[in-house]
Amino acid sequence: MKILVTGFDPFGGEPINPAIESVKRLPEVIGGAQIVKLEIPTVVHQSLAVIREAIRKEDPDMILSIGQAGGRPDITVERVGINVDDCRIADNAGNQPVDEPIYPEGPDAYFVTLPIKAMVKAMQEAGIPASVSNSAGTFVCNHVTYGVRYLIETEFPGKRSGFIHIPYLPSQAATKKGMPSMELDTIVKGLTVAIEAMIEHQEDVKITGGTIC
Repeated sequence: MKILVTGFDPFGGEPINPAIESVKRLPEVIGGAQIVKLEIPTVVHQSLAVIREAIRKEDPDMILSIGQAGGRPDITVERVGINVDDCRIADNAGNQPVDEPIYPEGPDAYFVTLPIKAMVKAMQEAGIPASVSNSAGTFVCNHVTYGVRYLIETEFPGKRSGFIHIPYLPSQAATKKGMPSMELDTIVKGLTVAIEAMIEHQEDVKITGGTIC
């Protein structure tokens, strides 16, 4: 088995992005699966072009993308990507699409195809704060969540994909009063455990992961 794991470069004026830093530190093999690591640009469409090329080259069984969600206190496994770019800030190439479809011919949304609740459960049992997220936002993280699923449906049938958001690092939160953060070692451990659950569970576990609002 082969798993492509992607992480974004720094964006929004931050000097570091825990997404690519955690991806770099993942083991080369997890649960018997080869881990292929890929840095992607925080740029609409270009991010997907880089992932598409890597899928063609590596032919992974699963694609897991990692992104930073400053302000979230735990590791959040995304449930769904929606077909819209509505960017509060410009991406790293200066693009700032507003209310534009990612793929005009695509459906309104795609659910991810990874066992999200099993992944959350595994992290929680390892002592790592984690939860299901029902919104990947409308910036480049959602762009990739939706876009990779679109690529699978249209070009790479049979593969599975999903997205995980991670908190700020302590160094990033140090000057942001009251902002939650997580140590890089903890993030790496959480991602490793989540990937193990991806490999172990072809079908997701039936436990609650919903929210009231």
